[in-house]
Amino acid sequence: MTPTKDIDALAKGGRTNIAGFALRLLARIPFLFIAGRFYGPDLVGRFAIAVVVVELAALLATLGMKRGLAQALARADRPHAHVVWDALALALVASLIASAVLWMFPQLLYPNSPITGLDHWLALIVVAIAWSDLSLAALAYRLNVKAAVTARAVVEPWTISIAAYVFSFFTIRDGLVLSYVASMTAALIASMVPFLRSYGLPRGWSPRLRELARLARVNAPLAGADALEWGSRNVDRFILGLLFAPSVVGIYYMAQQVASLPQKLKTSFDPVLGPVITRALADDDRPAIASQVRQVAFWIIAAQLLLALMGSIPGEAVMGVVGPQFVIGTAPLVFLLMGEVFASTGAVCESALVYVARHRNLMISATMLGFQIALSFGLVFAMRALGWSPTWQAAGPAVALALSLALTSLAKAMLLRRLLGAPVSPLRWPLIWAALAAVVVGGAFTALPHRFEWAELLIGEPAIAATYCWILWRWAFRPADRALFTKKPDRATLPQDGAATL
Repeated sequence: MTPTKDIDALAKGGRTNIAGFALRLLARIPFLFIAGRFYGPDLVGRFAIAVVVVELAALLATLGMKRGLAQALARADRPHAHVVWDALALALVASLIASAVLWMFPQLLYPNSPITGLDHWLALIVVAIAWSDLSLAALAYRLNVKAAVTARAVVEPWTISIAAYVFSFFTIRDGLVLSYVASMTAALIASMVPFLRSYGLPRGWSPRLRELARLARVNAPLAGADALEWGSRNVDRFILGLLFAPSVVGIYYMAQQVASLPQKLKTSFDPVLGPVITRALADDDRPAIASQVRQVAFWIIAAQLLLALMGSIPGEAVMGVVGPQFVIGTAPLVFLLMGEVFASTGAVCESALVYVARHRNLMISATMLGFQIALSFGLVFAMRALGWSPTWQAAGPAVALALSLALTSLAKAMLLRRLLGAPVSPLRWPLIWAALAAVVVGGAFTALPHRFEWAELLIGEPAIAATYCWILWRWAFRPADRALFTKKPDRATLPQDGAATL
């Protein structure tokens, strides 16, 4: 595949998933509003800690196959359906083990509150999350990203929003847990239906235990990388659960949910970036990989910086939409949003490093996660010693996250540049100019009297976006960047089985 066709493929997948990101954003806002206004910080904080453990268990249960499956399929010498069902069988066993552990030790889910009601049952949803992730990864190999958009950007967020509202009339205590179970179940159905249409049932298949063991062993570094990347974004919430009351965790969680929306932009390109990189590796075309990484990283960092500016400049107004008691989470929100910007380059570089230097990538991630955890505790205890309020103390993990993500991106970009022999940095000077101009425009609206706070969101947000986008389009965008906004006929497809063809 030529570099132009690579960019076209990346742009096509990116357009589809960015549309999904917009849908996900629209669907997630009602959930944040309902959770904040109907359930309150205490129940939201309790729910936030439980979900972080369940999602980690599901991630580990996939055993790195979310990204490793594409490589396994590319090298397969038997029907792809058999390979994918091997992965699903392996994930099923791992999920059942994880669920059993969480069922027996529910304190892992609720470390700072008593266990009552339906708390135990949340552990059983692990298999639904793992199977949904793997079926979508299998569909991504065949460049079917529409299924991921439907499951993750439409079905999952709208289900949890509607369910949270409905359950609020019946059980405030268990409403959020039941809503989460409903959304993950719905996402599994939305993932498996197109998967079965594409791959079908595994006729003539029987699990290959030796092959399954080899698959788990080969993907161990990928599983570790996934777990460490996920941990870097969620360990702060768990640390807060150990050090603060659930209400503090709930306020931080809401800020984290707002800040995590830009993170989905990176995953918007994952379904197509992985296959494009593996094909370039098969051709030993390392300059092409560097070009792909630079291009996608620029698209992501440009969009994430815009969202960070729109979320942080009128930060108090943004958090006030969730509920007035959540406004004190503005400081963590700002650091979390900037952390997503800092993480952009490292996240895209990792998409290549997991194939060309998976063990060194894993070492960098593990080292920086340890640094983040130590710094989080250090900042919280230091602020406590200085007598700072719990609100400011709770911002400590967000500061640690932003700093560790910046250092991680720097380390991974330097490593990938050395391995590929070509630059991978997406930074361009107009990004700075656009950000500064947006700060000036947004600052003018935040300086208005409090009674005009509505103008920060209704007028200020569009003004920030328009200023930023105009400067980027005028001085930063190149022909390849404009491909993201230009539809072209498909020039490359993946066959149902076997290697890619033109």
